[in-house]
Amino acid sequence: MPWSEPFGVVGLGRMARALLLPLLDSGLVERSNVRAAVATEASALKLAGELGVQVSTDAAQAWSAPVVLLAVKPQQIEAVAPAAAAPGQESLLISVLAGVPLRRLQALFPGRACVRAVPNTPALVRSGLTGLSWGEGVGEARREEVRQLFAQVGEVLELPESQLDPFLALTSSGPAFLALVAESMADGAVAAGLPRPLASHLAHRTMAGTAALLQGQGLHPGELKDMVTSPAGTTAAGLRELERAGLRSALIEAVLAAAERSRQLA
Repeated sequence: MPWSEPFGVVGLGRMARALLLPLLDSGLVERSNVRAAVATEASALKLAGELGVQVSTDAAQAWSAPVVLLAVKPQQIEAVAPAAAAPGQESLLISVLAGVPLRRLQALFPGRACVRAVPNTPALVRSGLTGLSWGEGVGEARREEVRQLFAQVGEVLELPESQLDPFLALTSSGPAFLALVAESMADGAVAAGLPRPLASHLAHRTMAGTAALLQGQGLHPGELKDMVTSPAGTTAAGLRELERAGLRSALIEAVLAAAERSRQLA
C-alpha cells in the first residue's frame, strides 16, 4: 500500500538513494511526499534534479515528516540532532547509522519511535540483506511499513539488537572480505597466464555462481567443497595451500574483529 504521508530523508548518500529509489519506482512513496535534507546547496540542486524530489539544506522540513530516514555519517549525528523538529504523534525514525545503538537514538531524538536498520552494500543492486531491531513504541503498522521499505532492496531479518554487531560484521563488512578474495583469485589467474579483464570477470562469476549453488540447493559449504575436490586433483592442491596459509582462521578472525569494532563504536 502506498504511503500517503510525507517521508523525510536526512542525508542522501549512496545508501539512502539506494533505499529511496525503489520506493519511488514502485510507487510506495510519492515523489511529491519526499522531504530530503543535505548539507550544501550544490548537492541539493544536483540530487533534486536526479531524483525528482524536494531536496534542500533546510533540515527542519525533513524532520517535520512523520517518518524520517536518518542516513548521515555516524559522526554527524550530534550535529543533526538539534535540527530535529518536535515530533508529532506516532513519529518514526529509521536509522541506518552503523554502530549507533537504539538507546542513543532514543536519547538524541526523544518522543520518536526508533528503528535501527543495518543494510549492506548489495542493496545498491537490490540484492541486499537488512537487519532490523525495534525500539520502544514501534507499532505493528509502522513495523510493516519498515519491512516494506527494506524488502525493496533485498531480504529483511528482524533481530534482537544484541545480534546486530555480528550481523554487521558478516553482512556489511563481509562484501569487503569477499572482494579481497575475488581480487586475490584474479591475481592468481593473471599470474597463471590469463589477461586481467578475463581473470576478474571469471572470479566474479565464479563467486556469484557458487553463492547461487549453495543457496539454490541448500548445500553446506563443506558439501560443495567435497563435490569439486577429487583425490590428488587440482582443487585438493589449492585447498592444501589455503589451509597452510591460514585462510579459514583469518576469515574467522576478520569477522570477530569487525563485530568487536562495531561494539566499540557503540
